[in-house]
Amino acid sequence: MTYYQRYREFNQSFENGNLEQAKKLLVADDKGENRKSRFLYFTNLGVVNSMLSNYEESNAWFEKAYIFGEDYRKNYLNYAASFLTNPKMTVYPGEDHEHLLVPYYKAINYLKQGNFEAALVEARRMDIRLNQFSDKYKSDNKFQEDAFIDLLIGLIYDASKDYNNAFIAYRNAYNTYENEYKTRFGLSAPDQLKKDLLRTAKLSGFYTEVEQYEREFKMKTPDPLASNEGRVLFIWHNGLGPVKDEWAINFVIIKGAGGVVNFQNEELGLNFNFVMSSDDKSSLGDLRTLRVVFPKYVERELLFTDASVQWEGGSSRLFKAEPVNDIARQLLKQRMLKEMGESLLRVAIKKAAEQAIRQQSEGAAVAASIINMATEQADTRNWQTLPHSIYYTWLEGEEGKKDLNLKLLSSRFSSYNSQKNISVEFEKGRTKVLTYHSLDVSPRYNPVMDSY
Repeated sequence: MTYYQRYREFNQSFENGNLEQAKKLLVADDKGENRKSRFLYFTNLGVVNSMLSNYEESNAWFEKAYIFGEDYRKNYLNYAASFLTNPKMTVYPGEDHEHLLVPYYKAINYLKQGNFEAALVEARRMDIRLNQFSDKYKSDNKFQEDAFIDLLIGLIYDASKDYNNAFIAYRNAYNTYENEYKTRFGLSAPDQLKKDLLRTAKLSGFYTEVEQYEREFKMKTPDPLASNEGRVLFIWHNGLGPVKDEWAINFVIIKGAGGVVNFQNEELGLNFNFVMSSDDKSSLGDLRTLRVVFPKYVERELLFTDASVQWEGGSSRLFKAEPVNDIARQLLKQRMLKEMGESLLRVAIKKAAEQAIRQQSEGAAVAASIINMATEQADTRNWQTLPHSIYYTWLEGEEGKKDLNLKLLSSRFSSYNSQKNISVEFEKGRTKVLTYHSLDVSPRYNPVMDSY
């Protein structure tokens, strides 16, 4: 049974937008804070409360998740335990991108309460976390720059009218989009970011940069906000992030000299060599193949591929800023070879022990085999209330109450196109923050977890 299946009732309540029921189910779990999956308990309560506009309660749960991440990172015994047993049997540590998005949600909650200073602290926490995670990986191709963090910092400075620092953060974000996101995720710098870079450069008096970027972007610097206008930062959480499932790989065992045992899967081009003790190696007996399971992400494909907001006096398109789904898959792929090696060695040692027991007692060997099968399942836990992707745009308008018309468009399933009406009060010279999470996924998505 996957993690999604285990919490099917909560997941379906959340996906159907029944947030009060989803919260009720979480709160009813009086062991949630002590479970091995407590990081997910904290984050799910954080998301649900944020969507219910309970921002302080949401941030209290997200802070628990953040502190959990700090404590776990310092406790290396957890890593040792996850190697000796199956990771599913240990405390779920949280994926790296999940830990990055904990302070993101806190920052958004603070922004919606008008607390820009606290929001900036959380955005900087994201940057610190990213540097900590980057040190874990040795590959030259590792994911180590997150454009969205710099973009968020820029947006917060911009909302605070600190245009100089906003420009610097926007420029850092622009460079990361162009130098890393474009090749890694196929995502170039959003046009909204280019406009903001030009606007804050001009407001900061960086006229050389204004000329340089106008030529580079082939666009003119937007007009500054009129004295009777206010702004709204509109953030769209689109769809649902991936869920984990498991997949199995068969390896051929080739015993070499000097205690070396080679595990091969020619079809996938995988080859792992281990030096095993003479007892473990001989205990493998006539075992020729080994089946090992690993976690994999299943994408919940987007339904809506484009969106815009219209209001009296203006309209604006929403721009993708963070491909959460793609980043999750990239990070899992980044550590998969290491995880494969560890899982393979763990299963091989268990099989060797099973063979040794068989020589003493066939009945005990059968029991050991059953236990090994039960414990060797892939860890399918992950934060499943995250969005698939994050979009944003700025809205500007004269002070007063406005009715916003959010148009959600599907490039493949136009019959699902949808509109949402949202009211907002534009305040002269001030910035407000709105978020909207559309929970719809493509009708082509086949929830494999329902086929079990």
